[in-house]
Amino acid sequence: MNRYDYVGSFLRPERLKKARRDFENNTINIEELKKVEDECITELITKIKELGYHTITDGELRRSTWHLDFMWGFNGVEHKKTIEGNTTFDGEAAMIDDTYVTGKISCDHHPFVDHFKFVKQFEDEKTVAKQTIPSPGQFYAYFTGAQLLRNTLSIYESEEAFAKDVVKAYVEFVHEIYDAGCRVLQFDDCVWGGMVNPKLARGLTGRTGDALEDYKKRLLELNNEVVAASPKDLEINTHVCRGNYHSTFFSSGAYDGVADLLFGEENVNAYYLEYDDERSGGFKPLAKVSGDKKVVLGLITTKRPELEDKEKIIQRIKEASKYIPLERLSLSFASCEIGNKLTEEEQWAKLKLVKEIAEEVWG
Repeated sequence: MNRYDYVGSFLRPERLKKARRDFENNTINIEELKKVEDECITELITKIKELGYHTITDGELRRSTWHLDFMWGFNGVEHKKTIEGNTTFDGEAAMIDDTYVTGKISCDHHPFVDHFKFVKQFEDEKTVAKQTIPSPGQFYAYFTGAQLLRNTLSIYESEEAFAKDVVKAYVEFVHEIYDAGCRVLQFDDCVWGGMVNPKLARGLTGRTGDALEDYKKRLLELNNEVVAASPKDLEINTHVCRGNYHSTFFSSGAYDGVADLLFGEENVNAYYLEYDDERSGGFKPLAKVSGDKKVVLGLITTKRPELEDKEKIIQRIKEASKYIPLERLSLSFASCEIGNKLTEEEQWAKLKLVKEIAEEVWG
């Protein structure tokens, strides 16, 4: 078990952001953009290895967001530039593409498989390549929430029919990427970060009471169905946070309200959990983590550039170990997809601190 890790996303280098702007303005072509992406990802992986980390990713550098680009890789999903912004993060509208269902959902030759193959070539005896994707439940929730349900039901006769196609498409993707050599897959799942806030959960889903509770159970079932249909030697973990955009946030609330379902019944190997500020609540819900599942504590933040106090982080790890054994815990830094208000140098300093603390706590 890695005692120090990261969620998977990294700040975009300025050179990459410029190349993407140039591509959108038709001053460079897709091959030229890919060349810059390849170079930036290679540099990122080199730095990760130099720091002594055992997991490598592409930093999600080919994506505009952590979730939508993956959705665009399925048949039946289309997107267009937003005009006014959509998801609101603590008063700031995120300028991310409007994304919607236009046909039956299916998967074949998903572009993320080739993205993974590029990272896979850098594996060695000390490192393993990890692929991060939005969870099946996240995908389902995105298109069946209050804003998009009507559109989705103009394509599908029922939510149940849509759910079946989501599972089928995800299982196809999982087997595609497994055949490409992936052995560590991470489900990113902001939907639970929304469900921890009762008022937000009602607003996002358009459901209340028993209907909302049934909806939560369906999200869990979708994740578990995909896990059950995956190869047995594929390690599937999940990452839960409350949204992150320009150092702002999407949701607040402790894990207590979702702990029984999420921690007790989701059949993953480990949980990467946002715990970097008071919005995440206390550690008591970790007592609900069933079996021998592990927890990766996201105690080091990218929302603020200042380095955390090492002794305070060690004390928080000890506090968490009152509810789940220390040997089932590890430490990560809570990364971001679009870019927080800190520099690349500050980002790397945070990663160094994570490793330093983990080696002190676990040896």
